[in-house]
Amino acid sequence: MTKPTKPSNILILPDIRSAINVGAIFRTADAVGIDKIYLVGVTPRPNDQFGRVQKDIAKSALGAETWIPWEYKEKLLPLIKKLKNDGYEIVALEQDEKSVDYRKYKKSDKMVLVLGEEVNGIDKKILKYCDKIIEIPMHGKKESLNVSVAAGVALFRILQ
Repeated sequence: MTKPTKPSNILILPDIRSAINVGAIFRTADAVGIDKIYLVGVTPRPNDQFGRVQKDIAKSALGAETWIPWEYKEKLLPLIKKLKNDGYEIVALEQDEKSVDYRKYKKSDKMVLVLGEEVNGIDKKILKYCDKIIEIPMHGKKESLNVSVAAGVALFRILQ
């Protein structure tokens, strides 16, 4: 019998408001080989507290929400601290004065990618606990991408 391995590629979705975005991220996570997703705060879960399927997630995830392991956590900071103590590199996808171009980031063996909430991104207090901050350069008039699109762009590059 083989010993179960710990996840090496983890995704954290803190306070993502849109169930459609969450479903799209599950689908992308499946495509790139994410081992586990943490849903934090107000982020909708594939099943509600009564076990009912969240239809908007199911519609955009097309089943990925049923086989990618996921777990709900109420608060982000304790989760980040625990994963950091477990040897994971914590990487934030966020625009910040300390961020580097995501194309220059070299993935470690055990990586956690934290995505930003749709409107306000990742809180500065949380960024202090991240080992790296990466961003996708923007060349148009808009300052950012939709969180599910940004996740896809970054994950396909990082995990290729």
